[in-house]
Amino acid sequence: MIIRQSVFLTAVALCFSAGIATAELSPDEQRMADWIDAHAEDAVELLAETVNIGSGTMSHEGVREVGRVMRRELDALGLETEWIDMPPEMNRAGHLFGRKGGKGTKFLLIGHLDTVFEADDEFRSFVREGDIARGPGVEDMKSGNVVIVYALKALREIGALDDIPVVVAYTGDEEKTGAPLSISRKDLIEAGQWADVAFGFEAAITRDGFDWSTISRRSSSGWTLEVTGKQAHSSGVFSEDVGAGAIFEAARILDAFYNEVRGEEFLTFNAGTILGGTNVEYDSQQNRGTTFGKTNIVPRKVIVHGGMRTISVEQLERTQEKMRAIVANNHPQTSAKIEFRDGYPPMAPTIGNRRLEKVLSEVNEALGRGPMRTLDPLQRGAADVSFVAPYTDGLAGLGAIGEGGHTPDEWVDLTSLPLAIKRAAILIYRLGAETQP
Repeated sequence: MIIRQSVFLTAVALCFSAGIATAELSPDEQRMADWIDAHAEDAVELLAETVNIGSGTMSHEGVREVGRVMRRELDALGLETEWIDMPPEMNRAGHLFGRKGGKGTKFLLIGHLDTVFEADDEFRSFVREGDIARGPGVEDMKSGNVVIVYALKALREIGALDDIPVVVAYTGDEEKTGAPLSISRKDLIEAGQWADVAFGFEAAITRDGFDWSTISRRSSSGWTLEVTGKQAHSSGVFSEDVGAGAIFEAARILDAFYNEVRGEEFLTFNAGTILGGTNVEYDSQQNRGTTFGKTNIVPRKVIVHGGMRTISVEQLERTQEKMRAIVANNHPQTSAKIEFRDGYPPMAPTIGNRRLEKVLSEVNEALGRGPMRTLDPLQRGAADVSFVAPYTDGLAGLGAIGEGGHTPDEWVDLTSLPLAIKRAAILIYRLGAETQP
């Protein structure tokens, strides 16, 4: 991380000292902006084409079909493309990567091909209502995929793309990540280790009259609590021989989590399901289960399935240790264990990310939008860019402006599509230009 960050910090320092990251567009940047405006409807057509292909994570052929469309676009840009299949037992479609060499700052541009809407969902087509477009994945994140392609096209238009090393990563299972992560995110992590800068192209956020930049995102991981008590007639509950039972012990643990672990800034954890009784069966993959018990039987078993979000690896580890200590302090005749499941890591607000944010804000000002503000990480969920955060500096939220992701009310503002493309193209141009020999 130190090596990657030093490369980027040098580039940013050069940008400011040379007057590159200014509040005015250079002639080449203006040429890109004009080209993007002239091809705005072409970008909308590509968006419509991909939105009209149903590509829920588990709709493998749909994911592959969107991949074929995006591969066509990357091939036309001269990138070396590769479809990366996942092992059959993972039950995922795979990923599309495009690569090209060059000099100077190495860029990783991240999107995803899948949506949360599966093949049997009624929300399935692109609909345009003036400057608003609706459809499955139009905001999350097929518009962001289009931004990547057209930003690279704009850079090609002025002859800048040839010298820029770039990897475009379109994952096929962002909405329901395949396990194990060591396989499903192997290629993305390796690209992050190669890159100097990583950009995630989820939807941008504009509110309260300001554009907001995303320099950090919280993690998303899971935990499972399993509690065991001594099954017995309820007349003996609380006695030395029978003890408290599994449900009272689970209640103690959850209450302690709430009172003793809750409260640290940026930390949240949630108990999503709880089943308790004499017999309990739970399927964590389907998030459903069954339980049986009677009021005159001290319950033998409880299973609680939850999630957790943190701002840093250190916060995650600290929280897990606190939870383990609480779980170990059992009521009489009970025992408990907690297991933690790795998920999306945190994207911490590093110095390098803040430096990137300054350049992006300058670009935004040059486009007449004013300076950007920093988004509270509580306002965004986890994303693929987090997997590369330990290795490279980055920004997220570089897509078009929209809302309603994961719902039938999903929409994107089509006037923001060229804006997002300009931001990305000019940002890459400014960061890349200063590291050319």
